[in-house]
Amino acid sequence: MSKIANYTLSRKDKVQLTRIIASLGLFIPLIIVDKIYNIGSLTQFGWILPLILYSVIYILIGYDVLARAGRNIINFNPLDENFLMSIATLGAFALAIYKGVKGEATEGFDEGCAVLIFYQVGEFFQQLATERSRNSISSLMDIRPDSANVIREGGVINVYPEDIKIGEIIIVKPGERVPLDGIVVKGCSTLDTMALTGESAPSDVYEGQEIMSGCINLTSTIEIKVNKEFYDSTVSRILDLVESAADKKSKTEAFITRFARWYTPIVVGLALCLALIPSIFNGNTEEWIYRALNFLVVSCPCAIVISVPMTFFVGIGVASRNFILVKGSNHLEKLSRVNTFVFDKTGTVTTGKFKVESVYPLENREEILHLAALAEQDSLHPIAISILEEYGKETEKGYTIENKAGYGIIAKKGENVILCGNNKLLELYNTPCKVTENEKTTVHVAKNREYVGTIYVSDRIKDGTKAAIAELQNMGSKCVMLTGDKEKIAQKVASSIGISEYKSSLLPQDKVSEVEKLIDSKNDGLVCFVGDGINDAPVLMRADVGVSMGAIGSDSAIESSDIVLMKDDLTALPLAKRIASKTVKIARQNIVFPLLVKVAILVLSAIGIANMWMAVFGDVGVAVLAILNAMRTSKIK
Repeated sequence: MSKIANYTLSRKDKVQLTRIIASLGLFIPLIIVDKIYNIGSLTQFGWILPLILYSVIYILIGYDVLARAGRNIINFNPLDENFLMSIATLGAFALAIYKGVKGEATEGFDEGCAVLIFYQVGEFFQQLATERSRNSISSLMDIRPDSANVIREGGVINVYPEDIKIGEIIIVKPGERVPLDGIVVKGCSTLDTMALTGESAPSDVYEGQEIMSGCINLTSTIEIKVNKEFYDSTVSRILDLVESAADKKSKTEAFITRFARWYTPIVVGLALCLALIPSIFNGNTEEWIYRALNFLVVSCPCAIVISVPMTFFVGIGVASRNFILVKGSNHLEKLSRVNTFVFDKTGTVTTGKFKVESVYPLENREEILHLAALAEQDSLHPIAISILEEYGKETEKGYTIENKAGYGIIAKKGENVILCGNNKLLELYNTPCKVTENEKTTVHVAKNREYVGTIYVSDRIKDGTKAAIAELQNMGSKCVMLTGDKEKIAQKVASSIGISEYKSSLLPQDKVSEVEKLIDSKNDGLVCFVGDGINDAPVLMRADVGVSMGAIGSDSAIESSDIVLMKDDLTALPLAKRIASKTVKIARQNIVFPLLVKVAILVLSAIGIANMWMAVFGDVGVAVLAILNAMRTSKIK
């Protein structure tokens, strides 16, 4: 009894399951004997004996429901499912006692117990489903380190990661999890990044390389200089994102919250009317009270109030299990409505890991690389990094660096002015360029308004990009690429990945304008922008849904986007779309189906056709079916 379907039961679950089994073990033999022999007629005490026997079961299975209802009444917030269950079942017992006192056959004890037993069964399934979904999310919490080894006062001490400051040196031994973001200052090792990126292949790190918290050190001891405090580290931001996801409700969930707030008092009022008004005219008070109690049982909104939020919760859990972090169910619902996907190029469609291919003119290679390295020395742009790696030497300091977005970099020192960027930058400074445009990524270099040369760098398309684009298009989605690169490069990349619509030579503000045009021109769908999260913050925030990918270490990725793809490729995007669509579809089913069943049984209860057993199915049975339906979301692969 400690495990169900590979899920380990908590202590609370075990107690609940024990109560249900014990109650059913007492209830089933008792009701069989009662139906065959009529316990009330076996002794001179009449209705008192069945009252005592059924009351034992009632208290065993329902004491917590009664307690919660009582607390809510004291707190002036009585109108919830606990109140409905308590009133309906106590009313059934009261009717049975009333009939027993009048000498009539006692009916209601068994139904009162049955309502609570099956209500608790539904609650148990709901708790089990919620915990299973929570486990899929909380597995991410394993990336949180408990302690860190820091060098202080000539020795190594073990402290909480929260107590370590920027600039301190920490030691991470093989088998330990990296507790904080930083730069490797001593040693080299291999890291397991599976928990962060989903990549099964380990990655190597060397001195001078940045490292993210949450990875597991596999081979050698390394020393890391901390560059972010724990609360700003990668692992902390991921955990904050996951933990706060449940706070951001979808429109469907918000509707259910409002619905429950008005629904419960309305059905209580209708039940009172059903009990009182007809009995005034025909005098059959007992019958109408019984119908009103059936009405209360079936009207309990558990099936909708529980299953709809659970559906979104399961959807977020499935996404997390596939390394897709969704900031809230509202974003999951929006993603289901997206029919236009807009992609950044560098770092999103392509790897963003550039390599210097050639330098023109070749005889000036060293001078061109030197000047470019002086301009790019403080930049973290992938192209700048490739140039610095190719140059491979120290660069002198003292240059004033100006990064002109969409153009390039201007480096000044004394009378020397170095230009490093695209054609537009050279045109801005009236410096003629001596090479023609082609399909390669080019970086032009000029000094003191004289053209010096051009660096050609190459990038490659990420694995799986073409397949992901094709899958999105097969789903009926339109795909667009926006890039700051020139026309020939954009055309070549777009053609390679199967996108026919693209825009080139765009500045960051131009990307925002293009996305706004798509938003204004869309019909009933939404627009999703997919970027690497480094320099796309404005457009990520402007789109209906912003998705950042392969940029877990970037602050802007976490802060600006609605969804983060932890894997550094686009293959997770169609999966995220399928998860969102199926989640919303099941959530809608869990609204429509329970309402139709409940309305039908409510009508049957009001006209006297349905009894309390049917009301039990209308409440608990439908709730269990809705919960099981919600769990279908977890089957997406």
